[in-house]
Amino acid sequence: MADNSATTRSYQEEAHAIQARDVHFDFSSVPMHYIPGEVLATHVTNVMHLVLPEGERAMATCLAEALPHIDDERLREEVTGFIGQESMHAASHEGARRHLQSIGLDVESYVAKIAWLVDRALGDQGLTGRARQEWLKERLGLFAGMEHFTAVIGEWLLESDVLAEIGMDPTMLDLVRWHGAEEVEHRSVVFDAYMHVDGGYARRARTGMLASATLLPLFVISTAYLYRKDPSTDKGSSWARQFVSATVRGVIPSFTTFLTEMPRYLNPRFHPSHLGSMDNALRYLAHSPAARG
Repeated sequence: MADNSATTRSYQEEAHAIQARDVHFDFSSVPMHYIPGEVLATHVTNVMHLVLPEGERAMATCLAEALPHIDDERLREEVTGFIGQESMHAASHEGARRHLQSIGLDVESYVAKIAWLVDRALGDQGLTGRARQEWLKERLGLFAGMEHFTAVIGEWLLESDVLAEIGMDPTMLDLVRWHGAEEVEHRSVVFDAYMHVDGGYARRARTGMLASATLLPLFVISTAYLYRKDPSTDKGSSWARQFVSATVRGVIPSFTTFLTEMPRYLNPRFHPSHLGSMDNALRYLAHSPAARG
């Protein structure tokens, strides 16, 4: 077990405790293109409902496996809260996916393939002894890298006003902002769990780069699949034009984020507490219709 007193101190000094919120979303009136006039941008957002639930379940399982190796009570508390939040994220996005499926976006077979792939790539593999412990450290490193990007995107969702200005469906807007706010809120948990259980910089750098190299093509391939499966007869201009336009206008985050964020993550002095504003995240969570309801 690594000695990471600086990481532990950041938790001991953190007054805010992470906990799962009981949220409720009513998707019954959400249209297929819930970002008006933005077919491709809608499907970029849909990747959250398609891909993230499977990854978040795997991450929650990995953190649960790590709990016996964490002897810092404050960090254990945060990990437990994180697991609860990720489980709620998965369930909420699953509800959105089922609704989109019910109105014509047939993604069942693709979701099954994603679930199979995640299990094969990020499951416990049935290992025992030292091999199991090393694989746990490897997965923690990978998930820490992935959480860096979700925190960055979460910060973007909180600070960007474009989606509200162009009339994104209120339920879906609340869903992605609630999720983004909680990503900022628990941005340090997986990183600190990794630092506590292992803490090696070489593994952190390698798994961080692997996380970036995995998430980028996964987002691109999944978005392309969703766009093709969209049953609408009029999808607007070509997907390439829509992609460029949405990126330039700030309707979606730039996909270059998966590359430009790596130098920050690879800095040996990096800590996720430097990302986003906890005040902004908690302020949104206090007023989120789903969280309040």
